[in-house]
Amino acid sequence: MKKFAVIMAVAAALMALFVGTAFADAFDQAIARWEKKERYEESGGGNLTIKVTYYSAEYMEAYVQSEAKKNLWTQDETDDFKYKFLSALQLNDMIPIHVKFINNGPSMHLGPFDIMVTLRVKNKTYKPIEYDKRFNFRFQGEKEGLIFFPRRDAKTGKEILAGAKEVFLEFKPSISPVLDGKRPRFVWTVSNDDPSKLYSGTTAVKMETERLLKRLEKIRKDKAEEEAKLKTINDEISTIQNRLDELEKESSVK
Repeated sequence: MKKFAVIMAVAAALMALFVGTAFADAFDQAIARWEKKERYEESGGGNLTIKVTYYSAEYMEAYVQSEAKKNLWTQDETDDFKYKFLSALQLNDMIPIHVKFINNGPSMHLGPFDIMVTLRVKNKTYKPIEYDKRFNFRFQGEKEGLIFFPRRDAKTGKEILAGAKEVFLEFKPSISPVLDGKRPRFVWTVSNDDPSKLYSGTTAVKMETERLLKRLEKIRKDKAEEEAKLKTINDEISTIQNRLDELEKESSVK
């Protein structure tokens, strides 16, 4: 009996090790697929490394599971973290990309940063709609943060990634003299990326509830605005009608 208990304990330990390794491997594989890095050097010895990570469904799920394993979270704690993580990224409206500069060359001046970087999808380019404002300030050494691109076209309202095979993140050569006119360009294959895969269980319920509440708030706001417009129109109709009645009375008196 004692021997059986020892065997079970060893098996449990090996299983925990296997699961931990599996999560680590999954995260490492996700990083390898979705993190890109380029290093540039100048003749004077200065160099610049740019690391960019596209927040795909695969990457974010692997990250959540990696954090859960590292912190020994319960399923409820994992779901809560996942919900807050996805809510902060606003995936329904935005495409998040993490950028890290390691600048061992002349100071970089990136402000305003939203004109220094674009996302190219199917021959159309999009500017960031939000980004870490620290990118606007002059710096040497390391600086990192998130930039967010629109998920929907401003004119059509359609998702810009629908039917897209690849996306390209492009920086202007003027971000650093180290580039010597080169244009940093990073590409990801996104044809199989599906953020909806992230939403399941309690996370899906919370996200759907949040989406519906926001939608309801917008509809109520639109309703209030339309009712205010309608009241203005009705008031004008009433004013005009009253004046017409007055004119009719004046005409009959004469």
